Amino acid sequence: MKLHISDKTKKDVFISLFHLLKQNTTSITLMFYEDHLYIQGMDNSHVCLFDIKIMAGWFASYNLDSVDQKMISMDTSIFHMILNVCGDEHSIILHYEGDPDHLEIDIKNETGKNDFNKQFSMPLCTIDSELMNIPETEYDAEFSIPSKKMQEITSQLSMFGDVMDVNCTEDALTIGSDGTNGKMKVNVPIDDLSEYAISEDTTLSVSYSLNYIHKMCLSTKLASEVEFSILEDQPMRIRYDLGSESTALFYIAPKIKDD
Repeated sequence: MKLHISDKTKKDVFISLFHLLKQNTTSITLMFYEDHLYIQGMDNSHVCLFDIKIMAGWFASYNLDSVDQKMISMDTSIFHMILNVCGDEHSIILHYEGDPDHLEIDIKNETGKNDFNKQFSMPLCTIDSELMNIPETEYDAEFSIPSKKMQEITSQLSMFGDVMDVNCTEDALTIGSDGTNGKMKVNVPIDDLSEYAISEDTTLSVSYSLNYIHKMCLSTKLASEVEFSILEDQPMRIRYDLGSESTALFYIAPKIKDD
């Protein structure tokens, strides 16, 4: 198996993606298919499910031999630590050639200037987990917000409480938080959004853990916009379009309402 990432924007996306995963789980499993890389897992508290699919065409090269092991597990902190040494002129090359215990990672300067090549051998681990079947869902409300704006909103909301309340109607979208420091409510102009859709005659009022939402929105490099899909009493879906038909999806369970 050999994967190669050379485009600077895609390097930033890849590094940011694993930084985000590092915030939520100590270990992950990468599954290699003929036409894509797939990652699925849950955070340590089982509140957030991540489902990531990166197509082969997204990489500068993606080579998978029939004899290659199709699944490897790793420590997210170690992997991100290695990726983080990558400079602007470096490419990232991952290769696995039969050693059941290590993944080889080359941080290679392909310009031959200003920096040195770096090689790493990262220990792999074993994770006992099963893939979850994520059903197709028709959501009642869907909207997209610029990722920089959403990062700003969640950061400010977190100063007031640890729960994010989302209220959607046909005419308005509000996002708020209420805690010991007071209340904050953001009125989002739906006419300024690239996407806002809600089922006819529907009003939604759903709450989620703000801590998890904020962690999912920390990076602004995954995509210029972050997409939200909401259905009453069901997990919120957060979607990043990574380009080349590749996506990163995060599902966050709603807060249980007190009777």
